[in-house]
Amino acid sequence: MTGIFDNTFFGAPTAFHVMIKPGGARCNLKCGYCYYLDKQKLYPHSSFRMDERVLREFIRQYIASQYTETIVFEWQGGEPTLLGLDFFRNAIDLQRTCCPPGKRIRNSFQTNGTLLDDQWCRFFKEHDFLVGISIDGPAPMHDPFRVTNADGETCGRVVDNVHLLKKFGVEFNILCCVHSGNVGHPAVVYRFFRNALGARFLQFIPIVKKVDDDSGDVPVPLTAHSISGSEYGEFLVGVFDEWVKRDVAGIFVQIFDAALAAWYGNPTEMCVFAKTCGNNLAVEHTGDVYSCDHFVTPGHLIGNILDTPLSELAGSALQRHFGEKKAVTLPAQCGQCRFLFACNGECPKNRLARMNDEEGHPLNHLCEGYRRFFTHIEKPMEFMAGQLRQQRPPAAVMSWMAGGRKRRGR
Repeated sequence: MTGIFDNTFFGAPTAFHVMIKPGGARCNLKCGYCYYLDKQKLYPHSSFRMDERVLREFIRQYIASQYTETIVFEWQGGEPTLLGLDFFRNAIDLQRTCCPPGKRIRNSFQTNGTLLDDQWCRFFKEHDFLVGISIDGPAPMHDPFRVTNADGETCGRVVDNVHLLKKFGVEFNILCCVHSGNVGHPAVVYRFFRNALGARFLQFIPIVKKVDDDSGDVPVPLTAHSISGSEYGEFLVGVFDEWVKRDVAGIFVQIFDAALAAWYGNPTEMCVFAKTCGNNLAVEHTGDVYSCDHFVTPGHLIGNILDTPLSELAGSALQRHFGEKKAVTLPAQCGQCRFLFACNGECPKNRLARMNDEEGHPLNHLCEGYRRFFTHIEKPMEFMAGQLRQQRPPAAVMSWMAGGRKRRGR
């Protein structure tokens, strides 16, 4: 076996990431499109808090399994702030205890931003956390979808807390879910992040959520929050056209970084565009490890770190099969597409559209949108990649590439 699975004697990948869910799916919001809230059903009698033993074992095993100079911990949820500051102070102490000489620990923290205060911001700054803020645009596009458990609005509070992060000098990025409420307004959304929040790092995640349906039919019915491929493509085109006018050197959009890497010939850091899966796992608050945080289901549970070392789970036959399946089930239509090098069929969770080829592998729901987007940016990407190959890149392109490398997180 070659590729990421070719180093340790356990057969573990040489580099893999873990989405840490220390509070499970517990959250103070009930976002209508959330894919993770219903994971609480997997642990019906749980307190949804990672205990000391699991936390200590995870940190120890994760550090021991990494062969990179910098080891990144990615804390997510649910809503991780619900665990309180003392939990993460303890995590930092454990990281220091377990980290060997010559290694560096970095932490990223994804939050809905509603519970931040001065104490949280001081902590993030002191320990150099990258904070990901989930916000979907101005209030009319955010509040109908991201409400508290008591149906309260949240946008104003999140905006205030973004400015609080800036006051304390905390590095942050924006994670925007693209759904039925904002997909038609790319310029408004982008300008809000740039002008109102002063954001420099942006991620746009398409909402493609299945209706609870066990029929096995293809195409799969989707919720009303979900968007079509063509809608997502037009959204990305709209954002690109706004960005390219004035922000190439100053604002970094994850999917644009990934596209430039693809046109330049480098591997992407976005797992959805990788040729295979398998190196982005999820660990629940109990120590259960799943193949991916988008596949936290009984069928994708590969073990528990209290029973089997994390490195063995990451290199297990189950996980290898999961990772290879992405390429094995690639539809024939994808193999004939000139943008396969940039997309690789995108995430398997979105392969929901009916196909008429002999293999019958479902096509990605977002395929039409990606073709529209990649066609639109093809010439600019060819130009910038060409400049890089000549080793005489314009300052803006070099600044863009440097900024993309500095940003951490998924």
